[in-house]
Amino acid sequence: MKQLIQSYKTGELGLFDVPAPVCGDNGVVIRTRSSLVSAGTEKMIVDLAKKSLLGKAQARPDLVKQVITKMKQEGIKNTLEKVFTKLDTPIPLGYSCVGEVLEVGKNVTGITVGDRVACGGAGYANHSEINYVPKNLLVKVPEKVSDEEAAFVTVGAIALQGIRQTAPMIGERVAVIGMGLLGQITVQLLKANGCKVIGTDFDTKKLELAKELGADAVCAPDDLINAAKNFSDGRGVDAVIITASTSSNQPVADAGEICRMKGRVIIVGLVGMDIPREYYYKKELELKLSMAYGPGRYDAQYEEQGIDYPFAHVRWTEQRNFEAFLGLVEEGKVTPQKLITHKLGFEKALDAYDLLEGKVKEYYLGIVLKYSETSSDSRKPIAVNNQTVNSKEINMGLIGAGNFTKGVIIPNLKKVGGFNFTGVCTATGVSAHSTGKKHNFKFITTDANELIQHKDINTVLITTRHNDHGEKVMRALDKGKHVFVEKPLTINENELEEIKVKYESLTQKPILQVGYNRRFSPLVKKMKTACGNLPLGIIYRINAGIIPLNSWIQDPAIGGGRILGELCHFVDTAMFLAGSKVSTVYATCIKKEDKSVPDEDNVMVNLTFENGSTASICYMCHGNGQMPKEYIEVFAPNIAMQMDNFRELTIFLGTSKNKSKNSNQDKGFQGEFEAFATAIKSGNPAISFEDLYAVSKVTFKVLESLRSGEVVKI
Repeated sequence: MKQLIQSYKTGELGLFDVPAPVCGDNGVVIRTRSSLVSAGTEKMIVDLAKKSLLGKAQARPDLVKQVITKMKQEGIKNTLEKVFTKLDTPIPLGYSCVGEVLEVGKNVTGITVGDRVACGGAGYANHSEINYVPKNLLVKVPEKVSDEEAAFVTVGAIALQGIRQTAPMIGERVAVIGMGLLGQITVQLLKANGCKVIGTDFDTKKLELAKELGADAVCAPDDLINAAKNFSDGRGVDAVIITASTSSNQPVADAGEICRMKGRVIIVGLVGMDIPREYYYKKELELKLSMAYGPGRYDAQYEEQGIDYPFAHVRWTEQRNFEAFLGLVEEGKVTPQKLITHKLGFEKALDAYDLLEGKVKEYYLGIVLKYSETSSDSRKPIAVNNQTVNSKEINMGLIGAGNFTKGVIIPNLKKVGGFNFTGVCTATGVSAHSTGKKHNFKFITTDANELIQHKDINTVLITTRHNDHGEKVMRALDKGKHVFVEKPLTINENELEEIKVKYESLTQKPILQVGYNRRFSPLVKKMKTACGNLPLGIIYRINAGIIPLNSWIQDPAIGGGRILGELCHFVDTAMFLAGSKVSTVYATCIKKEDKSVPDEDNVMVNLTFENGSTASICYMCHGNGQMPKEYIEVFAPNIAMQMDNFRELTIFLGTSKNKSKNSNQDKGFQGEFEAFATAIKSGNPAISFEDLYAVSKVTFKVLESLRSGEVVKI
């Protein structure tokens, strides 16, 4: 299938062949019939992508600050590698479309194959021949609403949510600043609500259209103060809705000046936010921001997992806003057809962006892309190159290509060498295309089975979300593939036992390795060499930082939480240093009223080992980001060691003191892949299966100890 993709690094736009998306349990796959090019939002995205590196930095000073902090902790080289990888991430354009349902996920009800649905959401309702859309981001299209009108569903919902934040009453006088698509629809919605409306814009054609669509008065921004005074009989307007897109603070200032005492100002567009105190304070104005399509936006449980809010408590979610907007279109109270200036075949999509960028000097407003009814929905692998595959080499299939994979795993695989990048599978064709092309994979796909069953692939790397790991590990082992899986091995204790049974039942055991990289760090290996097999006292402190509750990592069903998903790293490192299995676990956590993060994100874990060693792991999310993340102290007879964030190691031995220091942090990522490659060639695992199993078992017992308040034996 074809999809419109932009490089965030260079700004280059193109229509590319990518594999169609797989249908998830909580959504549907559609064949797109029409999509809307948002003249405001998409122009802003395209313009930002085309800026130089300096221009991007100036546009996002908040991110520059994060980069500087990261450089101080991890080193300049490591940080820049991650920054440039992030910049190389492609952008799928589009967020509003309509299409025909081709496939329905098992958790979706009320939708059948062949239904016509309107869809919203950046990253889902793309300018693409085939799209996967979660069930809460789509609605059925009324029969009387055309494809072209339904393609406006997302922009319509954004305008409608702005109206809901305004809460206009019949007869109120409202000003709308900015007469682009959002502004024009906002005017119509206000008129449908019984309001008097004045609109303002620099573009006289847009003002004329606003009058045609029902605006009672229009004016240029320079005339707004006087025009609004006359429009409101000198009292000031009841409310102002700002739908403009500009870095200028003028719309906010003008809104404060033209509002009546105790009026409302609602910001829907992207504008300067330096609030002039005089007007807002003296008039006691109410200022609100409208969050895109409505409640549910940016909530992964709502958008990705399809968990709806109770109707009685959240009457207007983003999906219900979609329905309401299409209902108004069906009744003729909103007329998107009058906003369309251009209709283009999808094959000419780049012409639309020439309009946005000003390469074609032509008036535009609503641009609709039309799609062929015969577009391919194939998920078969797409060849990137014709390289030959030698079965005796390490021919790798990569499942998952998120930021960590692209920024850390792939660069370190290349440093090690010897891995043939054969196939890559990602959830979206955009990511597969970008990763496959950049790293010269032989083929790309969105179906993991294509890699697991492929005859040329003998090694599978699994770097997907945590809930996906265990099942894919077992399927790959079943096919005799060597497996590297990013931590954790699994987040389900029953699944851990299934993996154990599976692995032990194999006559020919492939190499299985989990991404416990820290034991391969040069400084940790030095510590292990220095202390040998002596019983140790280990103190491991982690200044982990906060991961918010709405992150997938915190979802018990997807990420498993931070103990299963990250604490496993530190358990493994302690086991490696102690050279022994854990015999007991006791865990306590900070009990607090603040529930913005789980209590167990601030946890103290005490481990005892079979050889008499002990380890205290202090894992704290509540701290200060200026402190380095990890610090280890190890004590044994006549020896003490301090390791500071994988950059500095001090060993006190007898009367001597030895210090090692690195300019860049080395957490052992390159070392773990060197060990993995050696293990495949020799047949001897770099980490025994017994250790892999034991680390996961310990993390499950940490949770058990927190629940019971008791010491738990392994």
